Amino acid sequence: MFSFNKKYFYFTLILFSIEVCIAIFLNDSFIRPFIGDVLVVILIYCFVKSFWNIHSSIVALSVFAFSCTIEILQYFNFVNNLGLQKYTFLAIALGSTFDWKDIIAYAIGVIAVLLVENQTKRKVKA
Repeated sequence: MFSFNKKYFYFTLILFSIEVCIAIFLNDSFIRPFIGDVLVVILIYCFVKSFWNIHSSIVALSVFAFSCTIEILQYFNFVNNLGLQKYTFLAIALGSTFDWKDIIAYAIGVIAVLLVENQTKRKVKA
């Protein structure tokens, strides 16, 4: 089950760098909140695939469920309830505001991953 995959690891590093740049340099109303959320599920997917050889659809749906769980916890203000707001990085990473648009962004990211993975598998078979 454990197997290191350089391709996914490189994608993880690239996506992480993009996410950091978005967080540091952008403060708009579309790219940072929406595109950043689309990319974060792809980032998590690539990270998992970097270290574990698990079927793509299982990883993608697990990442989506994880992301939705974090979003639902934001609805219940869990960062403040657990006293984590003083840890800036953790508070930013976990978020603090529930938004249905975030769940839509997560879904778009997962759908994009599954489309790319299926397209890649078709090319390999042909």
